[in-house]
Amino acid sequence: MNTEFSRIITLLRKEKKLSQKQVANDLGISQALLSHYEKGIRECGLDFIIKTSEYYGVSCDFLLGKTIERNGAKISIDDISGSEASVNYGNLLSQLNKKLIQNSTNLLFDVAESTHNKDIEIAVSDYLMTSVYKMFRILYSSNSQNPQAVFSLPKETYCGYSSAYQHMKETQIYALSNGTGTKNHEAPASKNAPELSQKTLSEQYPEYSAAMFNLIKMVEDNINP
Repeated sequence: MNTEFSRIITLLRKEKKLSQKQVANDLGISQALLSHYEKGIRECGLDFIIKTSEYYGVSCDFLLGKTIERNGAKISIDDISGSEASVNYGNLLSQLNKKLIQNSTNLLFDVAESTHNKDIEIAVSDYLMTSVYKMFRILYSSNSQNPQAVFSLPKETYCGYSSAYQHMKETQIYALSNGTGTKNHEAPASKNAPELSQKTLSEQYPEYSAAMFNLIKMVEDNINP
């Protein structure tokens, strides 16, 4: 049960000085059901969370207490198939995180492209593809009955090799993006280094910047001891 959701939708309603009856009518549900949602007695579906975010003009992440920014990474009902509209909160968070990652990745590729350096673009792609490979292989191999023939690297070595490859790509990207270059790769001219700030990211990438800002906050909250 997400207690933050119940607390926040109650605060938003009271903030706008609306009655439960009015909000319930606007959102197409009964007053009794809205009361249950506000008290945390029942969990709602994803479609209701999206409608509520649009109704109050805030992000789904804000409604769920995942960010203090009201206008964070938003998601619309068109972004999610109908079969996902009644998922529980665990699946809901997964769907929101997936959208967050997708939008942030789109921004990342756009920024990499703005360097006008193909080595950086390719290295970013290599790094991200390796991350996906590692996670997929872990999940795939969680069932010992799944045939391992789909992978050519043995299980004893793939993790070390893939991690080492990622470290190499990370070092290459860092060197290239800072103008020092690496062996056999030309460093980008300083004039090609993107000039970025929260303002410029919001202006240049309005569809994706909010997702990246939220992702940064979530990751730093997770890794900060």
